[in-house]
Amino acid sequence: MNLTPEYIAEQLRRAAEKSIGVEDYSEMANQPQVRLRSAAVLVPLACFQNEWHVLYTRRTERVEAHKGQVSFPGGASDAGETAPEQTALREADEEIGMNPADVQVLGQLSRMITISSFVVSPIVGVIPFPYAFKVSGAEVARVFTIPLLWLANRNNFWEFSFRESEKSLIAYHPFDGELLWGATARMTVNLLKALELLR
Repeated sequence: MNLTPEYIAEQLRRAAEKSIGVEDYSEMANQPQVRLRSAAVLVPLACFQNEWHVLYTRRTERVEAHKGQVSFPGGASDAGETAPEQTALREADEEIGMNPADVQVLGQLSRMITISSFVVSPIVGVIPFPYAFKVSGAEVARVFTIPLLWLANRNNFWEFSFRESEKSLIAYHPFDGELLWGATARMTVNLLKALELLR
């Protein structure tokens, strides 16, 4: 695939110009009593063996929310963090030992409201690979990658629509024993659409 960091950054910029703002797949925005918190995740891209991959983590069973689920490194914004990039890079450092200086930030996908009452900003960046990850055993059970072209193959995922609302759920077939679904799958598909790998 002839993707370069420069091309990816340009596609993300174009997608941001067309963005609808915040995507709400949780219906939380319709509940005024719910206080939404800011969060950010790093969507890490790595090119190795002449192929682009997306890096994911699987959360441990000891974390407070989304136990055992596949996710991107990330979490809630700390006081004083004024940009989502700060949050995403700090969390990636804390969770998998990714030095912020080793991440080439390329852009951002549309923000998303999750069922856990967060407004999440997905920050896309290129990372070196292989990498000497230092995994936080309390939060992360595994770090793994999935090839971008596999993720872009429509035979590898479903999108389920709910009759009672306009919401839908995306779920991938298992890959290497891991199940990608929910908000993380939605962010992945948004990335693929931004890169024009899905239409």
